[in-house]
Amino acid sequence: MLQIIGTKKCKETAKALRSCKERALPFQFIDLSERKLSDGEWESLFRSLSDEDLLDTSSPYYVKQGYQYREFSIQEELREHPELLKTPILRIKGKAHAGFDLALLVQWGAS
Repeated sequence: MLQIIGTKKCKETAKALRSCKERALPFQFIDLSERKLSDGEWESLFRSLSDEDLLDTSSPYYVKQGYQYREFSIQEELREHPELLKTPILRIKGKAHAGFDLALLVQWGAS
C-alpha cells in the first residue's frame, strides 16, 4: 500500500492526498504533526533517498533557524526536526520519492 508522509498544512501533501482520493488509490497517510517516524522508517528513507533530496532548503523552519549558515548532520537534524523534510514523501515496497509527482503517484498506486 502507498504511504504518504507529510502534514495537513502542506499544500503539496494535500495535492497528493486529493489525487489519491480522486483516483480511488489505496493509501495510508502519516501526519508528522501527530506522530514521529520510527527509527526503522527513518533508516528506510535514508536508504531510499539522498540526504539532499529529503532536506527542504526552502522551508520556513530552515530559513528561520539559519541552517544555510550552519554545518550540520542532515540525518540527525531531520530526525530531531521533521519540519525540515521535503513533503510529501511517497513510499511503497522499499521505494521512496520526496515531493509531489502525479505520474509516479498514479503508477505506484495502481501497482
